[in-house]
Amino acid sequence: MSGLEKEFEELFETISVASVTGAKGLLTVSIHRPTKWAPGEYAMISHWQDDAALVAFAGDSWNQAKIPRGMEKFIAECWVHHYNSWQTC
Repeated sequence: MSGLEKEFEELFETISVASVTGAKGLLTVSIHRPTKWAPGEYAMISHWQDDAALVAFAGDSWNQAKIPRGMEKFIAECWVHHYNSWQTC
């Protein structure tokens, strides 16, 4: 994505966050920049009330990334992981 980082970050902060904000059952969403250990890798972490809320938002393909329109050009590789938390701080 070299050279597109600034444009991507602005759109990631607005378009991508807006795509989940307000979804019923969404508790929190945060976005993360690359580190020296994962250069070029960005992350969005969302916390949901329960599995049903996630499925209601994402549909049958809840285990695949939902890329908002306009963000496709930035994606070279993408994946989704789901976890169950047992502690929050």
